[in-house]
Amino acid sequence: MTRKVYCVKLQEEAEGLERPPYPGELGQRIYDHVSQVAWNMWLQQQTMLINEYRLTPADPKARAFLEREMESFFFGRGSEPPPDYEPQTE
Repeated sequence: MTRKVYCVKLQEEAEGLERPPYPGELGQRIYDHVSQVAWNMWLQQQTMLINEYRLTPADPKARAFLEREMESFFFGRGSEPPPDYEPQTE
């Protein structure tokens, strides 16, 4: 049986995550209030941020930046692309 949550990002009930996707209190909040669909949206946003800002995920400053962006993406104003970001067109 799939677990349902009321997703704060999608503003609807949807399939929840199988386990907290991130350590600590933030990971638990995401597990409790974010759907699998919204988590997948974050993974795409995170990849874009890493690529556009040329972040090294092993760098503590980059990890702190991504954590702030993740919290904002789900529970705040949202995560914005860099000012000069242009999405790729096919």
